Amino acid sequence: MISGSDTSFKKLNTINRRMFIFSAAKVVVFTGIVARLFSLQINENKKYLTLSDKNRLREWKLPPERGEIKDFFGNTIAGNLKVYQLHVVPEQVEDFKYLMVRLKDILELSDKQFARIIKKKRSQKPWETLVVSENLSWDQFSKVNFYLHELVGAKPVLSVARSYPHNENFTHVLGYVAQASESDLANNEIIKKNHVPGLRVGKIGLEKAFENDLIGSNGIQRYEVNAYGKRINQIDFLEGKKGKNIRLTIDTEVQKLSNELLADKSGSISVMDIYTGDILAMHSSPSFNPNLFLYGISQKDWQDIRGNPLKPLINKTVAGLYSPGSTIKPIVALSALENDIISPKLTVRCTGKMEMYGQAYHCWKKKGHGYMNLRNALKQSCDTYFYEIARKLGVDRLNKTALKFGLGEKVFGETFIDEKKGLVPSTKWKKDNLGLGWVLGETLITGIGQGYIQTTPLQLCLMTAQLANGGYKIYPRIRVQENQDTAEVIKNKMKLMADKKIEDENTTISPIIKAQNFLNNQENEHEVLYRNPENVKFVLEAMWGSTNEVMGTSYGSRFDDKKYQFAGKTGTAQVKKITERQRELELKAKDMPYEDRDHALYVAFGPYKNPRYALSIIVEHGGSGSTTAAPMAKKLFKLIIDRHEEREKIIKNNSIIS
Repeated sequence: MISGSDTSFKKLNTINRRMFIFSAAKVVVFTGIVARLFSLQINENKKYLTLSDKNRLREWKLPPERGEIKDFFGNTIAGNLKVYQLHVVPEQVEDFKYLMVRLKDILELSDKQFARIIKKKRSQKPWETLVVSENLSWDQFSKVNFYLHELVGAKPVLSVARSYPHNENFTHVLGYVAQASESDLANNEIIKKNHVPGLRVGKIGLEKAFENDLIGSNGIQRYEVNAYGKRINQIDFLEGKKGKNIRLTIDTEVQKLSNELLADKSGSISVMDIYTGDILAMHSSPSFNPNLFLYGISQKDWQDIRGNPLKPLINKTVAGLYSPGSTIKPIVALSALENDIISPKLTVRCTGKMEMYGQAYHCWKKKGHGYMNLRNALKQSCDTYFYEIARKLGVDRLNKTALKFGLGEKVFGETFIDEKKGLVPSTKWKKDNLGLGWVLGETLITGIGQGYIQTTPLQLCLMTAQLANGGYKIYPRIRVQENQDTAEVIKNKMKLMADKKIEDENTTISPIIKAQNFLNNQENEHEVLYRNPENVKFVLEAMWGSTNEVMGTSYGSRFDDKKYQFAGKTGTAQVKKITERQRELELKAKDMPYEDRDHALYVAFGPYKNPRYALSIIVEHGGSGSTTAAPMAKKLFKLIIDRHEEREKIIKNNSIIS
């Protein structure tokens, strides 16, 4: 039998044990709460303070301000405009469908515009910022800001956009900017570092070539926002760094005239300083307005550009390959003289054609030129004479001279990504590339600039410039550089090179020592391209006769005023073999289908008495170089020479316009 006292004792122990467990549990819970509070308020204070600030503060990475591009006289040819944009940040959007419907009403978007935005959102990564509009009007921008409290996730942005004030005049030189692609981000660390939604970067031309200098760096804005995400106070602003301004050697007035002369035509005009290599103009026609690409080109505009049969997307100056026609004849004549193949007194009778191995090689003048010496053959562009020169010279020796004077190689290297090398054929080239042996008939037609030979208009301009300066190597440039040599300095360097050449020729030393002396010579950048300077002078004088003497092929485009007189060489390049029937009919260019007409070419330098500038002109399917291209050169030289003094003042004052 259990006593009452034992029962009471057991109950008391049970109660005490339960109280102890309960008390211990309270201590554990309380300790846990205290520890958690300590962790939240002390250990993780910075973390939650940051999270709190993220709800209260917003940081905007601003697009970098792109550097401007200016012409030689300081005129802006690629500038910047302030534009209003609207971005949507996905991570801040509560109801995307509601937001977009609301924006459609506020911005008064058409169904087509709205569908395009939705399509764009679906093509992006879920976390990528959606650019709803890149060019809002002020009224639209104001309305968005007014309703911002109900547009959670929408972000109005004041941005910078490119502007091309001269529209199509500089398109193929400058290129254009467009939204940075994945490829741009992957291949350029500077673009990746400065990327913001809607960032525009260079796609072609100088905009792409000088991208790293032009792009600049981001600015940063920090704002305090309310519960709806609306800005209420700017906390901080870190100004970005504007990209470098770039000054080009181009003269806007000469560039404009080039555009006007080639209006409604397909072709190219290049103008170059024969000493400094400065490019005064480099126009490819037809062109297009690069401003169309700034906010995304419309389907209609894109189809108009792509569908144009004259191919405005091709930069014909550096990427167009053409047979040079008779513009190659000064180089053929020089090569023959330099290699002692002929003398200027060599006489050839032109009857209108030359026959060899049963094949007839025609002269452009059906009844022939009669008896021709070298000067008259250049002056009147006698094909028969140059068939004979080419036959004696051979294609391999012509190849070496042509390469030396700038044909068959890129002029700007990698500056223009679409620039092509062209082709100056040789026996080795044909064997290596076509697996066939060279034949004599191919040599004959190469001598008049037909056949395999292919050049760019800029190469022809460089060729002419290096002839006009007396036969010295120059390096074309389109960007003004600090401390660059003036024409007078370069002339002195060229004279030193000529004197050094004469000294070496009159001194009995080994070829190895001569080569070492050349490499050690600080002035060797302007390499002597001739063997005998009298040969170059002879060719230049014959080009003067071609323009300024009766019977010259460009006599109709001459100036009587010696201030403007220039010397040149016409060219007419066949694009399709002429049949005997067509020869008999003597069809004029206007009577032939457009695509069958010859290309019209012209190269020239001026003023003749004190040469300073060279140019090349090509008009696709323009017919005769004498009637189509040469008259353009006359107008260009008038403007170029009139503006020369103004250009020289800037050079002498060393006025670098930023």
